Amino acid sequence: MKAISAVRTHPLNVGAVVTVADNSGAKIARITGVKRGKGTKGRQMAAGIADHVKISIKKGLPEMKGQVLDAVVVRQKKEWRRRTGERISFEDNAIVIIKDEKGDPKGTQIKGPIAREVTERWPGIAKIAGVIA
Repeated sequence: MKAISAVRTHPLNVGAVVTVADNSGAKIARITGVKRGKGTKGRQMAAGIADHVKISIKKGLPEMKGQVLDAVVVRQKKEWRRRTGERISFEDNAIVIIKDEKGDPKGTQIKGPIAREVTERWPGIAKIAGVIA
């Protein structure tokens, strides 16, 4: 997995409720796991910006409710620092659902801005992003 140019925090624990920022049909999801994470033995993983996570759909279209899918965190409330010294934060925690391991998104458009760190690691999501902050 490609490294990103920021000093990230990991504010989203397993069980965190997040909004879905794409038009895949899901509205609200819960994080059930963090994929490709490096952690300490005995500790539960937490997710941050541009991390690959497993989610369970809580609200949305009836056929999507209850499904377990892969997603990428594109916005987080907790601020983090970029290498330039600026601090970035958003007003909500949001994810984009992906359909394969390469990071191709399930939806066709993303509502709201996404972080620049996401575009560095996931170019498929960057293609359909409207605003990159």
